[in-house]
Amino acid sequence: MDAYSQTVSAVAAELTAKVAAVRFGRGSGSAVVVAPGELVTNAHVVGRSGTGRAAFGDGTEVAVRVAGADPLSDLALLRTDEELPDPVRLGSADDLVVGQLVVAVGNPLGLAGSVTAGVVSALGRALPAGGRVIEDVIQTDAALNPGNSGGALADSQGRVVGINTAVAGTGLGLAVPVNATTRRIVDALRADGRVRRAYLGVVGAPAPVPAAVAEKYGRKNALRLAEVVAGSPAEQAGLRRGDLVLDVGRTPVEDAQGIQRQLFADAIGLPLPVTVLRNGAMVDVVAVPAELS
Repeated sequence: MDAYSQTVSAVAAELTAKVAAVRFGRGSGSAVVVAPGELVTNAHVVGRSGTGRAAFGDGTEVAVRVAGADPLSDLALLRTDEELPDPVRLGSADDLVVGQLVVAVGNPLGLAGSVTAGVVSALGRALPAGGRVIEDVIQTDAALNPGNSGGALADSQGRVVGINTAVAGTGLGLAVPVNATTRRIVDALRADGRVRRAYLGVVGAPAPVPAAVAEKYGRKNALRLAEVVAGSPAEQAGLRRGDLVLDVGRTPVEDAQGIQRQLFADAIGLPLPVTVLRNGAMVDVVAVPAELS
């Protein structure tokens, strides 16, 4: 075999036994073994179900229960008291580059243990989900079909870097990235069965920083506020439409994900410093995020 085929075959051999076909009522998809007794799938796969079945390629079938689901990230954690295959190795989507080989493993159209390969077509895509936007979604041309949802997207080393979540068109699949934020979400589901989030009340888009500021602070991009929700913690703190957000919580911000990754349970009700550029001047405000209901 050529090098490409050898790589895909090695990833398939590593992962196919660790990706299950799952069924919850009328819903079905795939799930990935991430720890002893635990699998991760998509929240939209489990829907409102509390229990389901997971079937592996060797014919093993186990009962699973939903330990927690988070529609806002489209992730769900499943648990079982029965023995599972060894967990997959998790990588990081932060290390991906456009054009890199990726391999999708799942159960499209009920065809267990299916493997497709392609490349990372784009990074940083946004996917609407549950009234929120999942940021930094991976776009790939690896063939995905109904049933792939919840399956693994892996790099050439067999490390899972994404959880396949949507088929957006022919040759256009999307996956929730495995990164620090999604690891934190899974940890919250594991501990509490849900994800508590803080709410600031802003909508924005990446924008370039003026040259003088960029030179002084070493910043090229920041987040331009397109909307500040009336009555929100952001409005109460004095943030305005048109503000260019440079830092939140003393951490540089270049896009919406830079804010969202800070808005978890530990930020609720606590002062959060925000630095913006407004009419050429630096302005510091302190917001107090509320809990997202």
